Amino acid sequence: MPRKTAKKRPSNSAGDPSTLRLQRVLAGAGFGSRRQCEELIEDGRVHVDGVVVDKLGSSVDPETQKILVDGQPLRKQKTVYYAVNKPVGVVTTNRDPQGRPRVVDLVPPDERVFPVGRLDLSSEGLILLTNDGELAQQLTHPSFGVKKVYRVIVAGKVENETMKKMREGIYIAEGFVKVDGAKLLKSKAKSSELEVTLREGKNREIRRIFARFGHKVQQLRRIAVGPLKLGDMPPGAYRVVARDEVDKLWAACEAAEKESAATSAQKRSSGAKRAAKKYGVKASSRTTKPGGNTAGKSSGKKVGRAATKSTPATFSLPKKPSSGGVIIGGDASPKLDRSQQKEHVVQPRPKGGKRNAAGRDADGEGTRSSRPPSRGAKRKGFKGKGGGGRSSGRGTKKR
Repeated sequence: MPRKTAKKRPSNSAGDPSTLRLQRVLAGAGFGSRRQCEELIEDGRVHVDGVVVDKLGSSVDPETQKILVDGQPLRKQKTVYYAVNKPVGVVTTNRDPQGRPRVVDLVPPDERVFPVGRLDLSSEGLILLTNDGELAQQLTHPSFGVKKVYRVIVAGKVENETMKKMREGIYIAEGFVKVDGAKLLKSKAKSSELEVTLREGKNREIRRIFARFGHKVQQLRRIAVGPLKLGDMPPGAYRVVARDEVDKLWAACEAAEKESAATSAQKRSSGAKRAAKKYGVKASSRTTKPGGNTAGKSSGKKVGRAATKSTPATFSLPKKPSSGGVIIGGDASPKLDRSQQKEHVVQPRPKGGKRNAAGRDADGEGTRSSRPPSRGAKRKGFKGKGGGGRSSGRGTKKR
C-alpha cells in the first residue's frame, strides 16, 4: 500500500524559501492590508489544511497548502486599483453592522477590494480601493509617511499664529500630532478655507486639531494621496488608476521612507550637538558606547567650553568615603585611633525626651517619666520635673 504523507503544518520559521508569511499571502489575495489580515488570523477566521491558525508569524506554502478564509479558498486574482470620490454618509469599512452604504459598493464587484486608509462618515474625497496589500501597507504605515492633502472649511477666522502652532504640533489623547503643512486659501469674517497636509492620520485628527483652537470643521475633503489626485470627479464616482500612476505611488512610498529616515537621523544629530554644546564635549559623528571607545572618528570640532585652550582639571572621586573628611584651605585633620574617634564623635541630641514604643530614648536607656521637658527648661538648661534639660545623649536617669 502507498504510504500516506502527513499534511504540512504551518511553520513558524522563515528558513524555507518556498514559504511566505500567512498575512502576506492573504494580503496578496486581496483580503486587506497586512494589518487587516493579521486581524483575520487573530480572530481565528483562517484555516490552513483544516487547522485553525490564530497566531501571527506562521509561514505557509500557497502552492501546496489549502488556505481558507471564512470557509472560502484563496484564488489568484489580478491586482486592481480604483480612485473613488467618497461622498458624505458612506463608510470606509468592508463590514458594517448597521447596514450603512459602503465605499466598496461604489466599484464593480468583480474583484475583492478594500479601502486604503479611512475617511470618517462626515468627510468626503479621494480614497483608493485595491487588492494590492503590499502597496496598501506602504501607503498607510507611519514610517513611510506618504503625504495626504485636504481641503478644509472651518468656522471663524484662522490666524497665522494658529497655523504656526499647528505646524509645530500639539498634544491630543493619542499623543503629539502636527500637520505637515497649512496654507490659508480664503478668509472671511465667519469662515476660513485652508489646505492642510498630513503624513499620518489619526482618528478625526484634523477636526480635533482645529477644535483645540476653537474652530469647528464645516467641510473636510481629501484631494490627494501622494501623486494620486482627486481631480474633478463628482461625489460617488470612481475611475481606474492607470499603471503609470501606480508606479508613481510606489515611487512616492520609497521617497517618503528615505525622507523620514533622513529626518530621524538629522534629529538625532542635532540632539547630540545640543548636548555637546551644553556639557562642553567634542561633537562626535557616532555615539560613544558606555565603557568603550567611540565607534567612529570624531569630527574634531570643539563645541562650547571645549573650544577654550586651557584644559579643565578633572578629579576622580574616592572609592570609599573618608572618615575624617576634607578641610578646604587648611591642613588635613590628624589621624585618630579608634578610642579617640569614639570620644570625638558628637552624640545626637534626643528630641525632647520622647520615648519610643519600648519606653526608651533613642540611646536605649529608660526614663523615670514619659513627660517631655518644658520649652523653657530646654532653653535655660535646668532640669524639668521628669529630669529633662540638656542631655549628652546618655540618658536622664536620676542619680
